[in-house]
Amino acid sequence: MGADGTSRFDPAIGRRLRGLREARGLSLSELARRAGVGKATVSGLEHGTRNPTLETMYAIAAALSVPMSALTLDPGAPAGAASPVRGAAVVSTLLEVFREPGATYEMFRLRILPGVEQTSPAHPPGVTEHLSVIRGTIRTGPAAAPLTAAAGEHLSWAADAPHVYAALGGDEAQAILLIRTPHDPPTPTRRRSAGEQAAQA
Repeated sequence: MGADGTSRFDPAIGRRLRGLREARGLSLSELARRAGVGKATVSGLEHGTRNPTLETMYAIAAALSVPMSALTLDPGAPAGAASPVRGAAVVSTLLEVFREPGATYEMFRLRILPGVEQTSPAHPPGVTEHLSVIRGTIRTGPAAAPLTAAAGEHLSWAADAPHVYAALGGDEAQAILLIRTPHDPPTPTRRRSAGEQAAQA
């Protein structure tokens, strides 16, 4: 960890971020707008002058519609090669990546530090999170209606809205988190008006 509490910067993250942004034809300003972060933050990550936080990495990955491992890990590299990334309360270490025709599965080991609640940004539609607590008690899930689980218990939720992580009881908690990211997020359907329904009746 760096002196500011964030992960030491991996310059490859900047290279991968720039490649993904350019492949989508996005400017620095447009990516920053979509991710809800400052343009200077995106530029600093690309140029290796700013350390990433977990919240920022998730926000940028969501804006690019990719799993976070697309930013933290070179294609074909073992998951253990990714450096831990820290947020306000969570230290996240990528353990494994599974790719299937319909989705990518990322498995992380989480350390959740006591005394602060972390809010993670929404993922793209269709993304789900599945958390198994292995130590302590955790409050997590949708920010509007968080759930609580103790060691040995499991929680799942749709991650397309802001969600929280907090360790309860004053001690560090630990968990395994599985994130499922579909390759083709569902397209929201538009409700037909009464006139449209009558026209097709």
